[in-house]
Amino acid sequence: MTEPLIETHIHGEDTEFRVVRSTTNDKRPWLKGAPVCQALSAHQIVHAGVMTAREPYRIVRQHQSGVYFLACVGGEGRVLVDGRWQRCAKGMAVALPAFMANAFHAVKGKDWRCVWVRYEQALEQKPLLSSSSPLMAGFDGWPLHHAVEGLIAEASGPSSPAAMFHWVELIQMNVARFVQPWQHDDRLWRLWERVSRHVGRDWTLPALAAEVHVSPEHLRRLCRKALGRSPMQHVIWLRMRKAAELLATTDAKIESVAKAVGYVNPFVFSNTFKKWIGWRPSEHRQVQ
Repeated sequence: MTEPLIETHIHGEDTEFRVVRSTTNDKRPWLKGAPVCQALSAHQIVHAGVMTAREPYRIVRQHQSGVYFLACVGGEGRVLVDGRWQRCAKGMAVALPAFMANAFHAVKGKDWRCVWVRYEQALEQKPLLSSSSPLMAGFDGWPLHHAVEGLIAEASGPSSPAAMFHWVELIQMNVARFVQPWQHDDRLWRLWERVSRHVGRDWTLPALAAEVHVSPEHLRRLCRKALGRSPMQHVIWLRMRKAAELLATTDAKIESVAKAVGYVNPFVFSNTFKKWIGWRPSEHRQVQ
């Protein structure tokens, strides 16, 4: 990615969206008049919505405080993933973690139909995204789209607590299906949780494969299918995610952050961080 990321919030006159929120605390104009469903707070959901985005729609958030999930059900747009703009078309979804930049834009001449769910990560709550969660992968977003539409309709009309509870649970269940791809294979889930806890270790592909008793090639195939990247690329991603968190939540020197995530050379760390996150560690910290 060559263009600089600047905090941007452009919806454009032609973009259409409907949203439901958990409280009225957020006073941003685009949320004005949106119905409220307090049951969303049970899952730390701040708001959810459906939209058809059209150029010049463009959003850049330099530091999102919680997970942002988006699924495309029609057309296509672009999403910043792994430090570069990637195509997000029908049948695809992205889950972007906290403390990272997230960015989206519409493509000229193409309607981008999406459903989103925005979370606020509570410190006492188990993180929605685990170390084995994909960022971008195939996903049927229509069930989630219908669930969000159902909640918007209920919150805008009858507002039955029981009905809204069930709509919220359907929303959460559909997002969980995407972010928990290893739920039926504890070995792989445990592998990435272990790597996440020890990102500074000198991991190699044979060492990763040995942890779960599979061949390196088999582990590579599994990771490509579920995460969209190789095992070693995922190790780098986990290191950069941890580095972004440390830069956002501590005053540790960049050299110390680099060492904590496995980089002896701070220049190599800085270049790697820029490649995956979109800017250098010093720039990431300056926009806190």
